[in-house]
Amino acid sequence: MARNARAPLFQEKQGLKLTEPLLIRVRNALSAVKRPDGRDIVTSGAVQALTAEPDGRVRFALEISGDEQRAAETLLAAAKQAAGGVDGVASVSAVATAHSASPKPPQSRGGHDNPFGLKRTPEVQADALGDVKAVIAVASGKGGVGKSTVAANLAVAFARAGHRTGFLDGDIYGPSAPTLFGVSGKAAMADSKIQPMDAHGVSVMSIGFLVDPEQALAWRGPMVTGALRQLMRDVAWGPLDVLIIDTPPGTGDAHLSLIQSKRLSGAVIVSTPQEMALADVRRGVELFRKTNVPIIGVVENMAWLETPDGERNYLFGEGGAEKAAAALGAPFLGALPLYPDLRVASDAGEPLAADDHPAADDFAALAKKIGAAIGS
Repeated sequence: MARNARAPLFQEKQGLKLTEPLLIRVRNALSAVKRPDGRDIVTSGAVQALTAEPDGRVRFALEISGDEQRAAETLLAAAKQAAGGVDGVASVSAVATAHSASPKPPQSRGGHDNPFGLKRTPEVQADALGDVKAVIAVASGKGGVGKSTVAANLAVAFARAGHRTGFLDGDIYGPSAPTLFGVSGKAAMADSKIQPMDAHGVSVMSIGFLVDPEQALAWRGPMVTGALRQLMRDVAWGPLDVLIIDTPPGTGDAHLSLIQSKRLSGAVIVSTPQEMALADVRRGVELFRKTNVPIIGVVENMAWLETPDGERNYLFGEGGAEKAAAALGAPFLGALPLYPDLRVASDAGEPLAADDHPAADDFAALAKKIGAAIGS
């Protein structure tokens, strides 16, 4: 029962305002569908790679075990009907994949929860950022707003202020930390732990330090969330004052995995001023709020371009993110100008926050505001 493709994600129906993020509502609807053994298809792990696009398009894969193949068509139809019945869903694309009743994960992957195939001691399995004081997710509702660049420079600013800082590149499909921090090579192992790289005073970890840079990762949802959990749990972060997590664009399984870890101290939302980006900011804020993650604030990136004579050109509109933050009742952390040399420095692996540059002052001020918000 697909809805109109232009239906908003949050809409009024029968006097009730639907404020829960679409991804969560779809997941809740799918959890009502039962497998032949009585387990629901969500918590049992049958639903994989679930995504909900801003325009209402929903996609997922349904893994069918060997003893369920006769019921595969019925189960898939029920799942599609459940997802399609959610208000705000415009279309549902789902496929069923068949597996043996007791599949063994490939040796090289180590299973959904251990895709890197690490050997773990009980102590390693129990440790999940126990020595990290604050964990901050830097998020954006869409790509192309400079979120990763902001996150990397923010981490460097924290380090320069004397905080023990870590940076986790949470984008499994498109890791950017190796480029942003100018680090290459494979991460070392010691005592069953992955050793983070050190760059500009920051402990940095990315899947880019664990796999071949030319390798295309054809991983489904559980493998991605498993990899993200490993980068949190199986890395020798050591004592940190703050860990910055650069999350993937959008609102998906990776964000829910971070939220379910119960380790997030708060979230910083990065946007550009134009309306297309701001609509996604609203969804991002709602996702974190509905899952009880504090919103530290909203940052407006690429707010203006300053000409040599000091004039400000507002290329993407003026003050949009600040207005959106006010409308959402979220703190506004400030606006960052568009520095053309920031792109050059990022591509060269030299964050401007580590240099004698006006941008360093901007990121230092931003880090100070965030630090005050989390009590660091």
